[in-house]
Amino acid sequence: MFRVRSSKSDVPNSKFKTRSQMFKIQHSHTLFRPPAEAFSLIIRIADGCPWNQCTFCGMYKGVDCRFQSPEKTNASIEEAWREYPQARRIFLADGDVMALPFGKFRAVLEMVNKRFPRLARVNVYANGHSILQKSEAELLELKALKLNTLYMGLESGHEETLRAVKKRETAKEMIEAGQRAQTAGLKMSVMILTGLGGQKNRHFHAAATADALTRMQPRLLSALRVIPIPGTELYDEEQSGNFNQLTEYQAVEELKALIHGLELESTVFRANHSSNILPMEGRFPKDKNSLLQEIDMLLASGTLDSTSPGPPPLSL
Repeated sequence: MFRVRSSKSDVPNSKFKTRSQMFKIQHSHTLFRPPAEAFSLIIRIADGCPWNQCTFCGMYKGVDCRFQSPEKTNASIEEAWREYPQARRIFLADGDVMALPFGKFRAVLEMVNKRFPRLARVNVYANGHSILQKSEAELLELKALKLNTLYMGLESGHEETLRAVKKRETAKEMIEAGQRAQTAGLKMSVMILTGLGGQKNRHFHAAATADALTRMQPRLLSALRVIPIPGTELYDEEQSGNFNQLTEYQAVEELKALIHGLELESTVFRANHSSNILPMEGRFPKDKNSLLQEIDMLLASGTLDSTSPGPPPLSL
């Protein structure tokens, strides 16, 4: 029973599936969205990621980062409105729409609010750096224009691990970004990667990440397991022996250490992406003990590979 993996492509960088409320891909490269946006109207107003240097991420490799002109953005919104004029949930793509200067982002939200009379919320990907470029007053103004959820990849709370994978921000900066956004009434949906520290930092990664999340108190938390993907620097490092993945057993131990260290007041937790060995979800704090018990059962089952990362997931 413990070897069953989630078959869902339930990941912040999953490809579009055919859904009734999805808008068509507007450009040639793959469009990405969080799993929670599966039934949102997705409007692309940018291409790529303004940082695009993280060693583990292959989402936007080879894609030049650019934001659409106001005219093209307006045209994209108009086209989306003609397809789904009654849309209530909108996700603005691409990789870090929050990186738009405040005035331009405000203008985009004003256009969306004007065009969609039933609009309830607008969600985006956001890096810590781009959040910190906005003042609390500016975030409050964006919130008033129905900006709702910011999807941010913390990945790790361990500074050495973040430097090793070339993350732009420090853990301290991302904690500050999350706190600032939530003070303004925005929701933070935070992603972390178990195993990102590899064998070298496995004893530090989980504890530091749990501490960062406890300080941030995100409303939503997703845990994925790092899988080196061909074409990324992390994959090349693994092939050359400079990065060593955790074994299956160690990966589950690390997830246990993470959950054990979390002191969250009101957070929905999910670890049900196909990369995870044990699909699980719950709400903190009430489900913390049951999640730990489930992990203990798996660790004691004798089914985990203690010599290798185990078989790769069928899809990511």
